[in-house]
Order: sequence, then C-alpha cells, then structure tokens
Amino acid sequence: MVFSRSKEEVLVEALPWIQRYENKTFVIKYGGAAMTDEKLKSMFAKDVTLLTKIGVKLVIVHGGGKEITDMLNRLGIETRFVNGQRYTDEQTLEVVQMVLAGKINKEIVARINESGGNAVGLCGVDGDLIRAKRFDQNGQDVGLVGEITRIHTGALTLLLTNSFLPVVAPTGVGDSRELYNINADVAAGEIAAALKAEKLVYLSDVEGVLVDGKLLPSLDERQTKALIACGRINGGMIPKVNSAFKALDAGVNKVHIIDGRVAHSLLLEIFTDEGIGTELVPSSVESRI
Repeated sequence: MVFSRSKEEVLVEALPWIQRYENKTFVIKYGGAAMTDEKLKSMFAKDVTLLTKIGVKLVIVHGGGKEITDMLNRLGIETRFVNGQRYTDEQTLEVVQMVLAGKINKEIVARINESGGNAVGLCGVDGDLIRAKRFDQNGQDVGLVGEITRIHTGALTLLLTNSFLPVVAPTGVGDSRELYNINADVAAGEIAAALKAEKLVYLSDVEGVLVDGKLLPSLDERQTKALIACGRINGGMIPKVNSAFKALDAGVNKVHIIDGRVAHSLLLEIFTDEGIGTELVPSSVESRI
C-alpha cells in the first residue's frame, strides 16, 4: 500500500490517535521477516521507540523459529515437527533458551536502546512471568512444549510504570521449576490479556487475514468462526485468530494482524484511519468496515 500525502496531512491524521493512546498498553508479537531483514529490524526499533516517546506503554514478545532451526542444524540436532509444533526434547530446549533468551532477546534490546529506547530483556522465568504445564496436543507427545497456566504481571507492571520497554522471550516454567518452550503467538495473547492491553498487534509475513486472496480489513468473532468452519480461514492463521479472540474475551480492546514486511507497518496501522492489516474485534464492537 502506497501513502502519497503531505507530511502535514499525516501529522494531522495521527494527532487524535496519539492523544487517544497516550498511557495505553500495547503488546506486540514480533516475528517473521521484520526480525530477519536488517532494514526492517532497524525500522522496527525506531518505530517502537517513537511509540514509547509519545506515551504508549509497550511490551514486545518475540519469536525466533528460523534462528532456532538454523542453530539446531549447525549443532547437528534433528528438527522434528508434530502437526506444525516443534518437538522439544531436552537438547532442543537448551538451544531454544540459548537462542531466544540469549541471542535474539539481547539483540532486540540492544537495537532498541541504540535507537534511543529504554528496553529490558526478560524470559518467562524472570519474575515467574510465564507459568506453564506440559502441553497435550490431542494425546500426541510434543516434548517440553508448555501450555500457559498463568501470567504474573508484577515485573512487567513495574517496568512499564518506570518507563521501560519489556522485551519477552517466550519460555515458561512449571510448578517443579521445569522449563518449557512456549508458542510466541500464544504468549503474546496471554500477556495482552493479563495486562488488559488496549491493543495486541501480530507482525507477520502476510498482509493480514486473507479470504479468497482478498484482505479483510476487519473481522469480528462470529464472522471469523464462520470462515474457519467453511475452510476459508485455514492453516497457521487459525491458531493466531483463536489466540486473538481469547485475548479479546479477556479484555483486550482490539487485535491487529499486519504485514511486518511493509516499512513502518506498525505506525501505519495504529496512526492512520484506514490501517494496513486486519483488525479483529469482539462481535459486540463496531469494526473498521
């Protein structure tokens, strides 16, 4: 999508949105090309820094599946998937922690701080942030993959209150202090729900929710369930939208699925009237269309 407007028009359009979202909490699931392309990584760091400077409280939850797979390959460890879910044995979990909580998390934090931000890196173990139990995928063993049982928001609230930007690596801890690999989309949704966030934004490698090749600018839960039932929403989009509506049911105001490959997509979705992706809203709320 190309925006050909003057700087004055852009700023005037953005002003009411800036006023509306001051001191509001957004949770951003950061993944896909936006995490791997150097130019997009730099843009993302600047965009989230800008958002914090105008008063938005941000929590970033990041993925890292590609880098985990690359590291496993380098170490000669087999990568195995069960119905799209990475099988996580103890050896794989060590790599997941090393890559997510170590390498990727600290790179994101460093890049944001270099752009003038105030980021702090966390994983689900820190502050007992993400509590989990072993995930049961319809009786199929997927190893040390966790299902979130509770989000402890204390550390996040403390950081947000003191103008820090938490960057969360999605690992979790069980009742016996065992560690788990957590799906980043699900972790972002659960954290947004626990914080009663104003917005949950998924940065992905698709334009949004596509049906028959056409982008849907807005969807409510009734529409989405009907499209899933008839197979017009399928594949990896199903768990993403299910996680989104679970967050909406818990009090999140709106959820957005946007194309992280588009320059400054985060700002375009939040601060322009038309947006660029798909906005998900509860069935009782008037949507963008």
